[in-house]
Amino acid sequence: MVASAEVAAAVADAHRREWAFVLAATVRVATDLDAAEEAVQDAYASALATWDERGIPRNVGAWLTTAARRRALDLRRRAVVADRALPQLLPLEFDDEAGPIPDDRLRLIFTCCHPVLSEEAQVALTLRLICGLSTVEVARAFLVSEPTMAARITRAKKRIAAAHIPYRNPEPEDLPERLQPVLSVVHLAYTTGHTAARGQDLMRRGLAERGLELALLLRQLLPREVEVAGLLALILLTDARRTARVDQDGVPVLLPDQDRSVWDRRQVTAGLRVLSQAIELGRPGRFTVMAAIAAVHDEASTWADTDWVQIRGLYNVLQDVWPSPIVALNRAIAIGFADGPDAGLAELDCLTIEPVLAGYGYLAAARADFLTRLSRFAEARDAYQEALLMTGNAAERRLLERKLADLPPG
Repeated sequence: MVASAEVAAAVADAHRREWAFVLAATVRVATDLDAAEEAVQDAYASALATWDERGIPRNVGAWLTTAARRRALDLRRRAVVADRALPQLLPLEFDDEAGPIPDDRLRLIFTCCHPVLSEEAQVALTLRLICGLSTVEVARAFLVSEPTMAARITRAKKRIAAAHIPYRNPEPEDLPERLQPVLSVVHLAYTTGHTAARGQDLMRRGLAERGLELALLLRQLLPREVEVAGLLALILLTDARRTARVDQDGVPVLLPDQDRSVWDRRQVTAGLRVLSQAIELGRPGRFTVMAAIAAVHDEASTWADTDWVQIRGLYNVLQDVWPSPIVALNRAIAIGFADGPDAGLAELDCLTIEPVLAGYGYLAAARADFLTRLSRFAEARDAYQEALLMTGNAAERRLLERKLADLPPG
């Protein structure tokens, strides 16, 4: 039986909003992470049929959690039968007391970010489990292929099982050791929601909201950590612009063209206040520097008033603090606005041999923009077409197609 459109939409919305809550609650009764994930997927599948017959429940999250936990218990009972012949290797321990981490999702994040795993594996596994990202989306966040990421996630799950890592609160003294990958997870959750890898819409709003909510929870948990404050400031200052990011047709509006009067000024003020607190706490790390860059944009009354020299300097600092191809790309763009499109294009051209950026559409799009500013329209057309080949988000594709169509002939 095919579910009605209303039920299908309700299940899809519940997946966006409730997945992390349901999975984190189900892990408490499951034997391992794979079993928990299977139980949650079964619960969502069951919802499609049950809600069609009985109606959509008032509290969809509670319904899904109950269904998933019952399914997990059923899987455990079956495992007990199998265990009579083959002893259970890896039971997942769990702790019903809230302890220092009162939110189930944060507890699961800290569990997945155990130092027995590499930091990349910690972040990838948590994005897959907590944020409900597909393997394709996680791969895009790391700029690697889907098979590579699938293998990495599978190995991480097996390593957690083999190391007997319990699902419970880490001791307070263990929190700092696990903090950096946790911050990376929350940041990537927000940025993946901020600009979706695929789909018709620019944003996955529910995922972006989840990232902001987790950043607020982390700030409450660790109020004296510089980078916790820096991450929250970054998300607040970035999220303040959300209402200006698309036009009435759902096409993205780039920063130079946004109506700054609709930016959320209360959120900007809150972000600036948290950024100031982060700077007072100690030496800034990458999230605090990124927040400072966002603050320069938010404080400029118009695009023309943007202090690109300051932004270029901050990207130089960020490159020292956190060297990466993405930082180098954004630094090159800042150089182009601070020193002219020729300088920016030269920096971007140096990055075209960077393997990690080979399939990254934003590099081609940035080159196209600077080439257009230099009236090199034929080359700009080629660069826009290259960017289109690498872009999976339909809203971003419409923007690139519009830019391509607006180029003068020749």
